[in-house]
Amino acid sequence: MKKAVVKIGGKQYIAAEKETLLVDLLQEGTKELALDALLVIDGDKTTVGTPTVKGVKVAAKVVDEKVAGEKVRVIRYKSKKRVHKENGHRQKYSKIEITSIK
Repeated sequence: MKKAVVKIGGKQYIAAEKETLLVDLLQEGTKELALDALLVIDGDKTTVGTPTVKGVKVAAKVVDEKVAGEKVRVIRYKSKKRVHKENGHRQKYSKIEITSIK
């Protein structure tokens, strides 16, 4: 199985064909992505790019936009002062499916 490391939104992900990934929220209206591979793993053979592998493109399509991640709870507390504050945050993601690695 062929795998590739791609960079999306400042983060690196290991991608394989027919796999879905949750990545940082992409621009509104983005349907297709063509990504450069930083590293390609094909069985026992590994190719490292400088900075990208020449001739290798990773194609992906956006399956769902604005998927909400898990809620992160943030608590500020000062002991012996009866002071506490609690906030919550849910990060938005885009779900993409890797269609091909060529």
